[in-house]
Order: sequence, then C-alpha cells, then structure tokens
Amino acid sequence: MIESAQKRKQRKFRFTAPMHERQGFASAHISKELATKLGIRKRSVQVRKGDTVKVMAGDNKGKTGKVSDVNLLKGTVSIDGIIRKNAKGKELPIPINASNVYITDMDMTDKQRQAKMESFKKK
Repeated sequence: MIESAQKRKQRKFRFTAPMHERQGFASAHISKELATKLGIRKRSVQVRKGDTVKVMAGDNKGKTGKVSDVNLLKGTVSIDGIIRKNAKGKELPIPINASNVYITDMDMTDKQRQAKMESFKKK
C-alpha cells in the first residue's frame, strides 16, 4: 500500500494500481459467526463469486444474496436478487462497493482458498 499521507497520491495509487493489488481492494469483513466457525483470526478477506454476503449500507441495506460477479476495476460486487430496471425494462444488477458488504458464508470449493484460510487459523 502507499505510504504517502497526501490524498492526491493515495487516489492516484488506487486508480492506477495493477490488478494483483486491486484484489485487496475488493475485500469485505467476515461475520463473527463465520470467523468462529472457521476458526480464523482475520477481520476481512477477499470477496469471491459464490460467497453469500449481506449489504450493510445504501438503499439495499439488510438484503442478502450470493455474489454473482466481482469487478476488480471498480471494486464492486454484483449480488443475485439485487437488481434494477433500466429505461427499456431490462433488469441489471446493481454494483455495490465491496466495503459495504460483509460475508456471511464463504464458498470453500477452491483448494487454494481452503489453504489460505488454514493459514489464517488462530494459533
């Protein structure tokens, strides 16, 4: 992460960051129940497709659903069931900032993610 305290440099860093650093921008808090169930000491992890999340801020506050898409360029997630209609009547997913959701259930089908969670276990 950038060490400068200047807002313009922090903004420039976020907008020009490479994709491997943008993955960290798309992270969200974990619910306390999930953290105790998994036995991990981390507060937040990266959001992935298939995770179940709850929206904590905005017009859709309190709604839950599965993540259908994660956009690393914008740092947003799309959630099944949270949609809006455009002028032509087509239903579009509402992009929600990853920092405005928290993870209530994680998709642990990926072996690499399981290994990562094992490294986060309390010691």
